[in-house]
Amino acid sequence: MDFASMITVFGVIFLLLVFGAIVSCFFTVQTAEVAIVQQLGKFARVAGPGLNWKMPFIENVVRRMSMKVLQFDVQVETKTQDNVFVQIPVSIQYKVMPEAVEAAFYKLSDPVKQIESMVYNVVLGHVPKMKLDDTFINQADIAKDLRDSLDASMREYGYTIVKVLISDIVPDPKVKAAMNDINAAAREREATVSRAETNKLLLVKQAEAEAESKRLQGEGIANQSKAIIAGLKDSIEDFSKAVAGATAQDVMQLVLITQYFDTLKDIAANDRTNTVLVPHSPSTISDLFGQFRDTLVASRALSTPPDAAPPAMPGRTR
Repeated sequence: MDFASMITVFGVIFLLLVFGAIVSCFFTVQTAEVAIVQQLGKFARVAGPGLNWKMPFIENVVRRMSMKVLQFDVQVETKTQDNVFVQIPVSIQYKVMPEAVEAAFYKLSDPVKQIESMVYNVVLGHVPKMKLDDTFINQADIAKDLRDSLDASMREYGYTIVKVLISDIVPDPKVKAAMNDINAAAREREATVSRAETNKLLLVKQAEAEAESKRLQGEGIANQSKAIIAGLKDSIEDFSKAVAGATAQDVMQLVLITQYFDTLKDIAANDRTNTVLVPHSPSTISDLFGQFRDTLVASRALSTPPDAAPPAMPGRTR
């Protein structure tokens, strides 16, 4: 290779180096990101999104950091005041503070581990002082205290805590089953009391309805008896006026024999009756009427003073 050719090759190489150097002077940063630029190992500046320039071979981009809200989960196991072990899943949302990107990059090598350690420290400082029921009730307060404590500590390192979420408090499975049994028993007790009160109310209303029904039935029977007595009285008076010489006894015997035949007619009309008829004759009505009359006379005699006049017989005139 002659001297001219060597000059040409070195010229091409030089041009390529110059072109590479010019190209390396420019770099881009994506939206919601920042770039840490160092100059000979020392922090120089923070480059924002878009096209940026740096001095070749002197400055270089050592890290690109996201400015988005990031999240990670921590599972904390601890014990409550009443000696119940619980699992507390905690979700932490955090991001880099725009004005403290340098501190976020240089002060912490692993911010996730740092935040996780603080979460354990805060949770273990709160939950063991509470009973299990209080832990469920104060779940939102624990999350708020955790967020405030983490934010105050992490701002020194260039991070801010956006939100802390405690999605659930999970006790030991045996404790959870016992709590469900207690809750079910309490609800069953309330349901039993409610059913008992309902049955009591139904029985009271049923008793009141039966009492009212019997009262109305009694009034109906009483009114029916009054109507029968009034009807018999009118019938006897009308019969005595229509038939000369007829007595009240004759009318009563006629009424009894009429009811006797009506009863026989009703029994014969019902083919499913279980009435048992004792052999008798129609003259039995007269015997029954005579027994009724003798009983009435005897009862009046017992209730009448000795010096009083004897009572009048039914159907007879004194």
